Amino acid sequence: MKRKLLKLYNLLYAAYGPQYWWPAKTRFEVIIGAILTQNTAWSNVKKAIRNLRNEKLLTPAALESVNKRRLAGLIRPSGYYNLKAERLKSFSRFLYNRYGGSLKKMFSQDVRSLRAELLTVKGLGEETVDSILLYAGSKPVFVVDAYTRRILSRHNVIPEDSGYDAIQSLFMENLPHDSMLFGEYHALLVKAAKDACSKREPKCGRCPARIL
Repeated sequence: MKRKLLKLYNLLYAAYGPQYWWPAKTRFEVIIGAILTQNTAWSNVKKAIRNLRNEKLLTPAALESVNKRRLAGLIRPSGYYNLKAERLKSFSRFLYNRYGGSLKKMFSQDVRSLRAELLTVKGLGEETVDSILLYAGSKPVFVVDAYTRRILSRHNVIPEDSGYDAIQSLFMENLPHDSMLFGEYHALLVKAAKDACSKREPKCGRCPARIL
């Protein structure tokens, strides 16, 4: 399995090159993006983040102090804006109540303990939390999403009904615990899914992993 996963990575990297993901100027912006990208396209998230940047709200202190109604209006392009505003505020409350608003203190915690804590924040599921840990905290935690599941199941690496924990363990038990590797791998899977392995009418002839 280790050889197969490394081969898949090498095929994707050779075809697409580095993805430079997560696109953000700060760690806090990564966290905002991870929450906003739930159930929407990244192009919509970019618009919402641009609105927040223009209003100078991309800091823990600013997010904590902003009115939720105003926040919802600014992130409207990301969809489900009232719900996502509540989730952003929930994270902000967690950050201040538990770590005094300091990302440095938060990310200094043991990764397993911090993951468990973040999963208690209302609205933050496993994929969002792991994205925060990996891309904002540089923690070696593999992010699993629908794209990962689709590609691996279509290439008979996993059963189609595999759960999040089983897929994550597959990577973390067979690859070096390297946050840069995990981040690049995840981003390449997303790229491959969008480029070739679409949900409907996949373009298998152009898939770099067709010879896996």
